[in-house]
Amino acid sequence: MSDWLISLEGTPSGHNLALALALLAAVLHAVFGALQKGRHDPWVTRGAIDASYGLIALPLVMFVVPFPEPHMWPIFATAFVIHVAYKVLQARAYTFGAYTVVYPVVRGTGPLITVLAAGIVFQEHFAPLQWMGVAVLVSGIFGLAVYNLFKANVDRGLLYKALGMAFLTGIMVAIYTTYDAYGIRAAADPFTFLAWFFLLDSFVMPMLSYRRIRALPSGEIAPLVWRGLIGGVVAYFSFGSIMLATRLDKVGEAAVLRETSTLFAAVIGVVFLKETVGPRRAALMGLIAAGAVLVEFGS
Repeated sequence: MSDWLISLEGTPSGHNLALALALLAAVLHAVFGALQKGRHDPWVTRGAIDASYGLIALPLVMFVVPFPEPHMWPIFATAFVIHVAYKVLQARAYTFGAYTVVYPVVRGTGPLITVLAAGIVFQEHFAPLQWMGVAVLVSGIFGLAVYNLFKANVDRGLLYKALGMAFLTGIMVAIYTTYDAYGIRAAADPFTFLAWFFLLDSFVMPMLSYRRIRALPSGEIAPLVWRGLIGGVVAYFSFGSIMLATRLDKVGEAAVLRETSTLFAAVIGVVFLKETVGPRRAALMGLIAAGAVLVEFGS
């Protein structure tokens, strides 16, 4: 399968597959975000998820994927540091603020910075219509965040702290998207990068959340384990999809299309978190979709 994927790099078929993978990542990333803002403390949930995908990665690195080349170890080490910073900031943002406010800010900050970074690192260039699409999409995402901010019935001081954390988290999203795209392109086998990334990335959050997990009532352990397993599987397909998309085609386009996850996050908010969508939010969600269309078809 690795040889087949590599053969598609830079081809029209590779572009179409990258589009499908980026949209799949968008759906799954919204699910992943909601899992961290659900029943349990975000730190506890993230610890359970990371432990799960580390256990899943162990047999893969031992028996399935090729061993990494020597030049990959410094890349893994840097990715490890970046992702720890990202996850700590994200957990703090979700601890302070409402999911429907925090999530759009995180996802709205990331794509614009990623597009700029991809232009520097990978010499990618957007057409004018694509830049318009980025502006429309980001405007819709931030508009959704502002609308939700004024509607949220929570402590304003904590919410403003959450927004600050969400903005920093969005910057980290751009950094890890760009750097991980560099990493998966540097690996001879993309699945080697993914399997080893998940193994190495799984250590910190379980340790940081260990005391919180131990303090849970016994009746909460089984639901947490199930949430962790589901989140671990979702993480593989979400992160794996966007990383393969960045190897097959433009990093900036994949990053922007992934941020349609805000649309799916809104659906999750309505269906599972019992929130409402009025005409203003629906219009803002339409802007996000329109921006994604312009990015895809404006080249």
